[in-house]
Amino acid sequence: MYKIAATERMKELMGAYFRSLESGAKKIAWCTSVGPAELLRSFGFEVYFPENHGALLGTTRTAMDFIPEAVKCGYSGHVCSYTTADIGAFLKKESPLQKHYGIKGAPKPDLIAFNTNQCREVEDWFAFYAEQFNCPIVGIQPPRHLDEVSQDEVDLVVKQFKKMIPVCEQVSGQKFDLDRFREVVKLSKEATLLWQKVLKTSAAANAPLSFFDGTIHMGPIVVLRGTQMAKDYYTILLAELEDNVLNGIGFLPKAQTRIFWEGMPIWGKLRMMSDLFAANGAAVVASTYCSSWVFDQFDENDPWNSTARAYTEIFINRSEKAKMKMLSDWFREFSIDGIVYHDSKTCFNNSNAKFGMPQRLRTLTSVPALVIEGDLCDLRFFSEGQSITKIETFLEQLEEFKIYS
Repeated sequence: MYKIAATERMKELMGAYFRSLESGAKKIAWCTSVGPAELLRSFGFEVYFPENHGALLGTTRTAMDFIPEAVKCGYSGHVCSYTTADIGAFLKKESPLQKHYGIKGAPKPDLIAFNTNQCREVEDWFAFYAEQFNCPIVGIQPPRHLDEVSQDEVDLVVKQFKKMIPVCEQVSGQKFDLDRFREVVKLSKEATLLWQKVLKTSAAANAPLSFFDGTIHMGPIVVLRGTQMAKDYYTILLAELEDNVLNGIGFLPKAQTRIFWEGMPIWGKLRMMSDLFAANGAAVVASTYCSSWVFDQFDENDPWNSTARAYTEIFINRSEKAKMKMLSDWFREFSIDGIVYHDSKTCFNNSNAKFGMPQRLRTLTSVPALVIEGDLCDLRFFSEGQSITKIETFLEQLEEFKIYS
């Protein structure tokens, strides 16, 4: 069986990160996954990401133990299941972190920071905890749905970033240090460019990294962005994958079709989905999701403008026109035969199959599309039997389409 040797190192790294949160050595800042982690780290905070915990609740299939607790408090079962599962776990004082890493659970925050570049819901989610912990909360609300990100938008986001400084100084007890901020941005840039190269190895004929592998190996670029540890890990992973490409070793050596995954993972069904595509000779080689942590705009020589631009230009924050251009480019780069859209029922912002984009993009690119319904964490919205039938039928049609073409 195909295995990525660096996986063991990644598990060790993630375990050390979670245990460090409970050490008490540093003050803790909570942050959205595509939020201002670099600025927070420059003040010496250890940074915790509730969305990462939401994904863990999904992969361990414990989310449904907790979502009803949040619903009892007035949170709709149709809003982000990261939010409802995470809040429910907090209310029940339970977490997979206890079993997997031997810690009590999520660390108590000294500061909470959010960025609504992903969705509006993170503000409501994080405000709940600010009230529970009587904790300062700061936020960034960038312009959304942009064709292009102009300097005017960047300037607005920079102003919001800088408004965080007095609160960070007060909570951390440290004055803002521009040189330290530059150092963190540099480390973050180096790690994110390595992650980008890792993803691009799957443009090879024998792709060494599947989308499903990517959802696991993206852990350090989310939770350790801006550290030497993240840079070191992706240096190791990239070397292994490039060696596999050189030797013609892929996760699915005889792929009949190459698939692009659009949208969020179905965390509780990663293994099932991975096995399903592999059994049908389909290699899922690229995704919008894993590319969400590629910030190639970072520049330590211009840390304010570059971080503001990078966090505002992400795929999820853009207009349909911009998204279609990005997807078209990825289709060509990864030689895509078909795209699967995950219409996530509680993640409206990260679902791009609701307003006709699959049809318009197929007209533009000739790449066939399939839409499957599901969710990040709430498996009540996912029909395994129906999804298997739809995916297998779609893959058969792709084979016929390729033959006909």
